[in-house]
Amino acid sequence: MRALMVEALAPDYAGCVLKTFDTPAPGPGEVLVEVRAASVNFPDLLQTRGEYQHKPTLPFIPGLEMSGVIAALGEGVDRWEVGDAVVGGARFGGFSDFAVTPAMGLRPKPEAFSFAQAAAFGTAYLTAYVSLVRRAQVEEGERVLVHGAAGGVGLACVDLARVLGCKVIAAS
Repeated sequence: MRALMVEALAPDYAGCVLKTFDTPAPGPGEVLVEVRAASVNFPDLLQTRGEYQHKPTLPFIPGLEMSGVIAALGEGVDRWEVGDAVVGGARFGGFSDFAVTPAMGLRPKPEAFSFAQAAAFGTAYLTAYVSLVRRAQVEEGERVLVHGAAGGVGLACVDLARVLGCKVIAAS
């Protein structure tokens, strides 16, 4: 299998290399996912520099979010079956052909989403939800200014604010 491996912490992805190695086997409570799509989030970039709060041991495969099809089940996994389309992930591992991840960290891929869409919505929409609903406690009819509205989290904030009945001012 191929994977983007971080071998050294460095700016501008200088410590990243594309490697080929044997496909791993899932352990107890884990599944092996054949990755069809992975999203790139700001924490992924920060991890390659060693600047994120979670600091995996080198070398590691980045990739917080991914979607794909279950290829193998580890011992004790009974929620999933080989061939199920899933979305989710863990703190790393998505930037690979196959990823081993805890079975509990996965959700069914929404049928209406492509694999690329499924891989990209989780973190962005969760961040938007926490920002608008839990922190700002926006209410219907309020105006919401979204800076960076052209990015993933910004687009999710615009979308969610509209669904919540807010008037949105988008800035890029």
